[in-house]
Amino acid sequence: MTDHVAERVVLHIGTMKSGTTFLQNVVSNNREALREQGISFVGRTWRDQIKAAQDVIERGGKKQPEISDDGPWVRLVREIEAWPGTALFSVEFFGARRVPKIEQIIGSLGDAPVTVVMTVRDLARSIPSMWQESVQNGGRATWEDYLLAVREERPDSALADSFWRHQGLATMARRWAGVVGTENVVLVTAPPKGAPPGLLWERYCGVVGIDPDSCSVEVAANPSLGLASTLVLRRLNEELHADPLKRTAYHQKVKRVLAKKGMARHRRDEPVLGLDEPWVYARSEREIAALRQLGCPVVGDLAELTSYPVPGVQPADVSMEQQLEAAVRGLSHAVRDLTWAKTGKKK
Repeated sequence: MTDHVAERVVLHIGTMKSGTTFLQNVVSNNREALREQGISFVGRTWRDQIKAAQDVIERGGKKQPEISDDGPWVRLVREIEAWPGTALFSVEFFGARRVPKIEQIIGSLGDAPVTVVMTVRDLARSIPSMWQESVQNGGRATWEDYLLAVREERPDSALADSFWRHQGLATMARRWAGVVGTENVVLVTAPPKGAPPGLLWERYCGVVGIDPDSCSVEVAANPSLGLASTLVLRRLNEELHADPLKRTAYHQKVKRVLAKKGMARHRRDEPVLGLDEPWVYARSEREIAALRQLGCPVVGDLAELTSYPVPGVQPADVSMEQQLEAAVRGLSHAVRDLTWAKTGKKK
């Protein structure tokens, strides 16, 4: 480690599906503008932050291998320590960590003041997005089974555990506040639908210390899938389950090429998954009450976490013809991508 101490460290820990990818893309694409303001989005690329997060999550804890003195996390910590201003780190994997791992992460940062940022979104919009994300990562649960698991919150349910570890806002905030102090965990609420498009960015900038007008926000979107494509992909995951792909191969070929670059391009032609469940509205109110009681600083308004019906349809309303169209569009792009990879040029 160096003898330097960063002026400040900002850890953006999620939550998932709360605008994190958009914010990460903006700060990554505007590194020089940030550095001119004394802010370093650490690592040569955002992938360096991912590798560092995986390293410290998997090593250095109880019953884990020792963390390497020259591993991805330690190298990034050295960069943080060497920066004289604000060091910015943004990986939503951190949000779901338990207290011992949080203590390890914060302890490795030395004496630098730490601000933990949680971007948060209402439950009604988060549940469909998280199911879709689970399918894009190989999940086989139907929408009905997923929704039931989230509602019941059974401790023996892997689906429920995965969802609430990443979307139990009050629990996440409480854990991190217990280590860094309640005043150092800042909640940034994702604006509701219909709000000005730059509002989330402006709120985030206010916490980090960025001039919002200094950065271009014209970045690649993180496209979502339409419901027909999600149903096709879930069925594909079932087919692959007997002889699964390696995680990296699935991510590169299925998630990136078939889903993100193929199917998602036509999502506006597909029906959207809707949600209208009274228990979601009640559960949202309990979450908001718990956050108010915790007392973390809020940029935005906790009232924006109130859940309302999400317009859309259910899987049973999607015809086989719509699913076939989605499958063919995705396959068409996948075949072209395979051709490009072999020839080195687009056809």
